[in-house]
Amino acid sequence: MPRKRPNKVDMPVQPPHERKKNFDEVALGYTEKQAMEEALRCLNCKNARCVEGCPVGVPIPEFITKIAEGKPEEAYKTIFKQNTLPAICGRVCPQESQCEAKCIRANKGEPVAIGRLERFAADFAGDKELTGAVAKKRVGRVAVVGSGPAGLTCAGELARMGYSVTIFEALHAPGGVLLYGIPEFRLPRSLVEKEIRKIKDMGVEIVTNVIVGRSITIPELFEDGYQAVFVASGAGLPKFMEIPGENLNGVYSANEFLTRVNLMKAYDFPNNPTPIYVGKNAVVVGGGNVAMDAARTAKRLGAKNTCIIYRRGMEEMPARREEIDHAQQEGIEFKTLTHPIEIMGEDGWVKAVKCVEMELGKPDASGRRRPIEKPGSEFTVKADTVIIAIGQSPNPLIRQTTQGLKAHKWGGLVVDEDTMGTSMEGVYAGGDVVTGAATVIMAMGAGKKAAKAIDEYLQSKGQRLN
Repeated sequence: MPRKRPNKVDMPVQPPHERKKNFDEVALGYTEKQAMEEALRCLNCKNARCVEGCPVGVPIPEFITKIAEGKPEEAYKTIFKQNTLPAICGRVCPQESQCEAKCIRANKGEPVAIGRLERFAADFAGDKELTGAVAKKRVGRVAVVGSGPAGLTCAGELARMGYSVTIFEALHAPGGVLLYGIPEFRLPRSLVEKEIRKIKDMGVEIVTNVIVGRSITIPELFEDGYQAVFVASGAGLPKFMEIPGENLNGVYSANEFLTRVNLMKAYDFPNNPTPIYVGKNAVVVGGGNVAMDAARTAKRLGAKNTCIIYRRGMEEMPARREEIDHAQQEGIEFKTLTHPIEIMGEDGWVKAVKCVEMELGKPDASGRRRPIEKPGSEFTVKADTVIIAIGQSPNPLIRQTTQGLKAHKWGGLVVDEDTMGTSMEGVYAGGDVVTGAATVIMAMGAGKKAAKAIDEYLQSKGQRLN
């Protein structure tokens, strides 16, 4: 048997000097030959620990074997049985901390590139409009609030079981954070639309421009004949630092900044009506994937100098290593162990950010070393735009308009972690509205778990097959 290569087959990417000037996808994907070569690195373990690391339980060795055998279409069908959004997961899942983190191949070299292979299989099947089998129709009707990864997954799973499912989306287009929060260069909009079309082809109805909690309430959904509701409204309420100057012109939350660019196409103003201003110097505050997305977007919009300010060190940064590397390659400057204390302005517009240097102390409740301010270390950073990317919390509208729906003090809905059931009978919740801003795959896992529980609930109420 030929010796297996120790490291992953490299993923072709756009060169940094080219990609920082456009919004085209950075990673270009494997060819069939490259995918087969990478798939042959899999040991096909009988006790596949990689599957344990996947929140939606994709049969990883099985689909990789199909690719190695030159059967990518069969690989896609194998994935789709457990994951209704494989092209998206193959691009944005943090595989390095989930499935690939448990890959035995990492004992000698790098783990198998599971995410890249999932993406390859999904892209190969992308234009063939393959969908999963849909069961015979049941009498149950389910409403899903929100069309992000949790909502789409729950809806797809229920449709596969044969339920009549309607998704209510507050924005004018479905996709949630997949559409407004992740830039084209990491997740093309056309690909999200294609994945959503597959969900609709399974019979799911998507109604846009409906704000549940304002246009219609959850009790009114039950009055309209829905027998269960899954709340997946995400975490769209941005957090700020509560420092002087955050009300100046030129200060954005990352949520607003990315929504203007990704969903409202502000990069194409005035052909599209939403403007965006970046200027010469863009400063992004935060260290997660959203901060990386905002900084790289600002660079593409023409900012000459773009820097990320983060109060801990590079080792503590929560963003994916790949996203940090791509940002550095594109010329984004990282000012770590730095904390903003004031946004300074002139004539109502941002001019600079006053910062202090930090050092790391003992670990705090998060397990990361606590940043401590260095006395007398103040300095300023020039800024025409400041983008705050320090997290989001759930919008309070649904919990404020639904009596009996319990929530934590920080705003997340309280659920039974085994069923995703809330304090209201027939109401389930999952994704960022429960956990706060987290990963796409975690939200999908919650959607799958809720779909199973909703099925059991409706069957227990007598909703049997016709």
